[in-house]
Amino acid sequence: QVDLVESGGGSVQAGGSLRLSCVADGYRFCMAWFRQAPGKEREGVARLADGDIPIYAESVKGRFTISRDNAKNTLYLQMDSLKPEDSALYYCAARNTGCFSWYVTDFYDWGQGTQVNVSS
Repeated sequence: QVDLVESGGGSVQAGGSLRLSCVADGYRFCMAWFRQAPGKEREGVARLADGDIPIYAESVKGRFTISRDNAKNTLYLQMDSLKPEDSALYYCAARNTGCFSWYVTDFYDWGQGTQVNVSS
């Protein structure tokens, strides 16, 4: 069963912005965004435990903002000042307990991904 559904991906020029959304079927304590480019490993982008401070990958600090609306069971990723190297399939992921790392196998629920393409 697919519990998370991403949306908001698209194609933009370098310097542009996108906002990704992830709708869950219920509350999750830890929610995160990952991305995977062709030929590369899946990498963590940002994660947010309920009531805690957001954690970002060094490569996106100052440009991306993760937030959540628990009333709507929705996670967001505001992406500004996009770069070509941000191009990837972006996945929403979640787990019910713990929020200590981006180790892929620690996350229980995954969406199908939304494509982001940034051209130069």
